[in-house]
Formats: sequence, structure tokens, C-alpha cells
Amino acid sequence: MRSLVIRRALAFFLPVAVLATLCCGLVYGAVQQDLRMGANDPQLQLAEDAARALDAGAPAATLIGPATVDVAASLAPFIVIFDPSGHVLATDGHLDGHDPVPPPGVLDAAGQNPPNEVTWEPRAGVRIATVTIPWNGGTVLAGRSLREVERQEDNVLRIAAAAWLVMLGGLAVTALVAAWLWPR
Repeated sequence: MRSLVIRRALAFFLPVAVLATLCCGLVYGAVQQDLRMGANDPQLQLAEDAARALDAGAPAATLIGPATVDVAASLAPFIVIFDPSGHVLATDGHLDGHDPVPPPGVLDAAGQNPPNEVTWEPRAGVRIATVTIPWNGGTVLAGRSLREVERQEDNVLRIAAAAWLVMLGGLAVTALVAAWLWPR
């Protein structure tokens, strides 16, 4: 009799547990993607505005903020303006005392299919969301740290995992009760 109740409870539990797992995964994936895609919005605006100003004749140095942004420590966005050869014309960002220059191909890809949105890890522990836009005299890269976005993603993962465990526990109890109440 006990074996029948447990088999019946498993028959109730397994399909609903799979559905709960898929739902929690879907919710986590949707929220994580929303957080990550929104991480590029400020950079897109900065890069597009700077490219438009450069195309209108503004000097590169006038588009850079007065404060230096340490891209490894700050959450502030930064801009790097490149000439057609990929040399830095102006920047307000610095990484370990150097201009932040993206990996090869990032600037070229921006000219082929703008905007070029890349997550870049210039060194361990430093992840930057960048948007690169062409202008008539080169390219503009705007970037900012992903530290806060990744912290938020981790929080969403913990919440989704906790909800999943609570759901599975509730489903297991409900399945056992339903199997026990099932007419013999």
C-alpha cells in the first residue's frame, strides 16, 4: 500500500516539477537578459551623441569629461575616441594607467555593422559593456563596468533558485497528500 502511494505521488510530482523547473529557468533567463541588454543603453546614447558631434566638427577633446574614470574601480561610463588607424585621439577612461583599448576587431566590426556591442574583459575581475559607433574620422567607444549588473544577476539567480526549491518542496508535499487521498 505504501509503495502504491509513493509511486502515485511520483506520478503527480514529476511532470509538475519539470514544469516548475522550466518556469523558474524561463523567469531567470528573461530577467537576466533584460538586465544585461539594458546595461548597454547609456553607452549607446554616449557613443551616438559623440559620433554625431564629431561628424559635425566638434574636436575630440571637447567630448571627453573633465574627470578621469578608472574603468577597473568606477561604475561611471567612459568614452574613447579613435582615429581611422585605431589610435586614441581622446579618452576619459584609464585602466592601470593606460588608455582602455579594446581587443582587435572591435573597431573594425563597428564600421561594418554598427553599433558593435561587446562585453570586454581587459583583465581578470574587470568586465566592461562597450558600444562602438563609427564616425567620419574613426570610431567612438563608450563603456562602463558590468559589476553592478552582474551583482543584480547573481541576486536574481539566488531568488529563482530559492523559489524553485520552495516550489519543489510544496509540490512534493502536495503530491504525497494527493496520492494518499486518491481513492483505492
